[in-house]
Amino acid sequence: MREDLESILISTEEIQKKVKKLGEKITEDYRDKDLMLICVLKGAVMFMTDLAQSIDLPLDMDFMAVSSYGNASKSSGVVRIIKDLETSIEGKDILIVEDIIDSGLTLNYLVDILKSRGPNSVKICTLLDKPEGRQAPVEVDYMGFDVPNEFVVGYGLDFAEKYRNLPYIAVLKEEIYK
Repeated sequence: MREDLESILISTEEIQKKVKKLGEKITEDYRDKDLMLICVLKGAVMFMTDLAQSIDLPLDMDFMAVSSYGNASKSSGVVRIIKDLETSIEGKDILIVEDIIDSGLTLNYLVDILKSRGPNSVKICTLLDKPEGRQAPVEVDYMGFDVPNEFVVGYGLDFAEKYRNLPYIAVLKEEIYK
């Protein structure tokens, strides 16, 4: 383990096992529907890639970049669209794929925006949920792991754009982000 990490919270094997199970459940739930995965960049890219390969259905994918973090370690509460979808979602069954739900501010905003565009349904799949940090209500439909209120990195999650390439979820040492 790297010296800037406090501990490994979720191993690569645990992540892969959970992603496979989520993919099987989504396959079952979305059979005969027009599924579109929407990846929330950049943090959910690794999760979305693995999840899409675990779903045994034809599906569309698109990407959005929505930010409330910047380089800060705490949510700013200000949400802005950095990159919007390239295709229409009207009549589609949307599954938002997120890396982590913390304050819920970003997802709450995103769900409202997407629902206003006429999809058949909008649901949420997140790899990690940090319920202690919740500031806005979010209904999670598919969830990988509950995590404690620690600063986590890896498998797409970053601190100042670093650590995304770790194949596991780790707790970052406090002296790195304080």
